[in-house]
Amino acid sequence: MSELSSKHCEPCRGGVPPLTPEQYTPLYDQLGEGWEVIDQHHLHKHYGFRNFADALAFVNRVGAIAEEEGHHPDFVLAWGKVEITLWTHKIDGLSLSDFVLAAKADEALQA
Repeated sequence: MSELSSKHCEPCRGGVPPLTPEQYTPLYDQLGEGWEVIDQHHLHKHYGFRNFADALAFVNRVGAIAEEEGHHPDFVLAWGKVEITLWTHKIDGLSLSDFVLAAKADEALQA
């Protein structure tokens, strides 16, 4: 279990600024391969699978984690692939919770 994945997502209050690149870079460096920060605004990763059923099972695992954490990603599900996009809507940018959920998603891949 990574340091990030051992944390829990925290509810975001409005009026809190999004993380700056200086703040999120050390968090980003803790994520597994394949995550990208897009436009200093959101995290994105593409996962490949052998078939639709495996991809769907992964979405269901990450969805259950997201519901527990109260922090919900955007999913794209297709045959053999899943894309996850994360950002904190309330602040229109990145927060610690985005990096926590990204780490938890990577761990769900191993389940």
